[in-house]
Order: sequence, then structure tokens, then C-alpha cells
Amino acid sequence: MRLFSSDRIVRIMDKLGLKDGEVIQHSMITNAIERAQKKVEENNFGIRKRLLEYDDVMNSQREVIYKKRRHALFGERIDVDILNMIFDMSDTITAEHQQNGREGFEDFKLDLIRSLSLESPVNEGEFISMKPDEVSDKIYHAAIANFTRRSQAISKQAMPVIKNVYETKSHIYNNIVVPITDGLRLFNIITNLEKAYKTQGLDLVKSYEKQVILATIDEHWKENLRELDELRTSVQNASYEQKDPLLIYKLESFNLFKAMMERVNKGVVSTLMKGQIPISEADEVHEAPAVRRHSDRSKYREEKSDVSSDSSSGKQTEEKHVQTVRVTPKVGRNEPCPCGSGKKFKNCHGHGLE
Repeated sequence: MRLFSSDRIVRIMDKLGLKDGEVIQHSMITNAIERAQKKVEENNFGIRKRLLEYDDVMNSQREVIYKKRRHALFGERIDVDILNMIFDMSDTITAEHQQNGREGFEDFKLDLIRSLSLESPVNEGEFISMKPDEVSDKIYHAAIANFTRRSQAISKQAMPVIKNVYETKSHIYNNIVVPITDGLRLFNIITNLEKAYKTQGLDLVKSYEKQVILATIDEHWKENLRELDELRTSVQNASYEQKDPLLIYKLESFNLFKAMMERVNKGVVSTLMKGQIPISEADEVHEAPAVRRHSDRSKYREEKSDVSSDSSSGKQTEEKHVQTVRVTPKVGRNEPCPCGSGKKFKNCHGHGLE
């Protein structure tokens, strides 16, 4: 009544001389209260409807992100997603630098090395004269070939120790943990020992791709949610300019989401392109041994839990814990890099030994 009733009702109440706690039965007062209640409900409904419209914008972005996470978690279309990321990155890099002509060629080459660990597949003349689609197509195919070599190199490096552990310790351990780094971060990749052995290390590469995609998406999605909350607060000032805050919120949130997806693509592809199992200095590296019954503990660390009681059956069961495998193949600075690029190990991009 204080917010939505008229001043006339207040004057009438004063004239009637009603005291606090006294029952009001006059029809005019009852109707005024009903009208005020209706206005309150309409106002609250409008607020809820507006909040839902704002949440719909975030929900549409949430569906895209969760779909990508499901693909990574369950392995559905993960290869297709990675190829799409590489393709989008090729288009983005080409469009960003080709418009600058000759001046943009040097930045173009540096961006390829930094993001894709790839030397330019086109020279300066081709970079200037070719159409953007043709340049990005060359980058795309060169990046796929580099990605395939990198995946094969990881499998090749890990297989000797995976084979050793599987054939000597498979009755104790179900899973393995393989450290893989991109030069900045270290990922401890958990994969099934039997699958890694039977697929010649391909399951390890698949687990690496899953973990990188999930970690990158989660990192940037949290930042995007924070930015959306700040945007939602700031766009309310648009009403002073007689503009619809919701419309501005939709436009700006789309730009934020587009920028976030570009960062996700760049982070995933860059990490996968630079991934490698950490290698020690050349004089400290030893060849992974052949399969033996007595495994070499210098290549991996074993952890085994004490006997625990099964709460359901009361029987004593032995828990199987994760096995950490550290692969250190023998590679000298002047020998060919195991990634398959054909370059010397010290000159191969992404190893940080130049």
C-alpha cells in the first residue's frame, strides 16, 4: 500500500481515525489493497522474467561448453573437435596477419611457431598473392601432419616402459601415469595399462588429448562466467541512454564467448602440438630396458596400498593403485628428434634447447 496505493487512501484512513491493530472492513480499502497486491505481483513477475532472459543467454553458452566437455569425457568426436580447432586456428592466424601484407609475414611466421610449433608452409610471395582460404588450407594440412608426428612420437617414447610394466606388473597395477609437458605445464596423464599396451600407446595419446581439452575449457569457462557477471552489472547503465540493457548484454556476451572460444582453441592446439614426455640431459639418459622379470625401478615409481577391508563382503582385498611411468629415451642434442620432424633435437621447436 505504501508503494502502490494513492494518497487519497492515506487521507481517508486518517479521517476515519482507525487505530493500529483495528480490523478494516470497508470495501474501498479492500479493493485498494487488492490493486496494490496485483501491482506488486506484476512487478515481481517482470523482474523474474528479466532474470530468466539474462540467464537464457548464459545457458546457450553453457550448452556449447558442456557439449564439448562431454565429447572429451566420453571420447565422442574428440578427433573431429581437434581437427576443427586446428582449422579455426589456421583461419584466425591467416586473417590476422595477411591483411598487413609484407609487414605481417614475419609476425605470421612467429605466430605459427608459437601456436602450432610449425614453420610457415608458404613463402613471402605466396603469403601475399594467395587467397586467405588457400593459405589457411596449407597451414591446416601442415599442422595435421605435425600433430600426427607428435602423437606418434609420444606413443613411441612411452611404449618400451608400458610394455615392460604390462608384461611384468599387470597383475598388480591397472592404470599408469605418464608425465607429458608442453614446456610450460606438466600433465600427469592417467590411462589404462592394458589399453595402452594393446593400442601401442594410442590410448595414452587419447587420454592426453582428453585431459588437455578439459583443463583448458574449464580454465577459460570460469573466467568467462566472471566476465559475464561483471557485464550484467555494467549494462544496467545503458537504460540512462534509453537503450535496452538486455540487447547490449546479448551483443557483448556473444563477443566475449567468441573471444573465449578462440583462446580455448589456441590453448588446446598449442599444448597438443608441443606435448612431449620430459627428456633428461643427454649424458643422463638411458635406453628403456628390454622386457625383464625384474623391472628397473629407476624408470618408474611403484605405490601399493595396504590391505583394506571390503565393507560389503567383509573379505580382505588388495587395492590396486596407479603406476607412474617415466620414459627417458636416449636422445643426444645432435641426434634426430624423436618427434619425427627430421631435425636435430636441439633445433626442434618446442623443446627449449636452442
